[in-house]
Amino acid sequence: MSTSPSSTRNAADKSAPEHIVVLGIGNVLWADEGFGVRCIEALQREWTFADNVQVIDGGTQGLYLIENVQSADKLLIFDAIDYGLEPGTLKLIENDEVPRFMGAKKMSLHQTGFQEVLCLAQFTGRYPAQVLLIGCQPEELEDFGGSLRECVKQSLPQALALGLERLRNWGAAPQRRAESLPEDACLSGAMLTLGRYESERPSVEQACRVGDERFIPKAS
Repeated sequence: MSTSPSSTRNAADKSAPEHIVVLGIGNVLWADEGFGVRCIEALQREWTFADNVQVIDGGTQGLYLIENVQSADKLLIFDAIDYGLEPGTLKLIENDEVPRFMGAKKMSLHQTGFQEVLCLAQFTGRYPAQVLLIGCQPEELEDFGGSLRECVKQSLPQALALGLERLRNWGAAPQRRAESLPEDACLSGAMLTLGRYESERPSVEQACRVGDERFIPKAS
């Protein structure tokens, strides 16, 4: 499918800096599904960027993210993607290959929705000139109320380093904050930040995460 860059900006806009969108998608309530959102959380707490950079916790918004994609000249995506690799493995996919990988296997509602977002942006001719997906192979998804598995959590620093390297190349001017932002300033909200989520969530014994056998018998 041929694509037209979203640089359908008019002549008056050509002198303006390119619009860079950094997007994390996923669901923090389903274990490793939260990888992309946790990346955004860490970036926002520890880094600042140039005024032409927009950092977005896309969560599970799906098609509601279409305007953010259409407005981007360059788009960086963090997400949990099933590549069939060892859990915790990072893989970088670029440009026209990105929609194909995001729809390769439906792990959750947000994934198919975001593949549709990218395809719709292509169809309307307002597609970023450059797209980079930094995906992490999940270990566990069927754990409602669970958090990132250790191998996925350990991949976060490398994923952020890869993202920051590309953002520097794109002119996003990342600068580390002198002090981290407080939890209540995070896009995901204080209640869902990684530290608080892990320290306050109930145990498996207190809150069933995979289906209560009294009501939903497990398959033998």
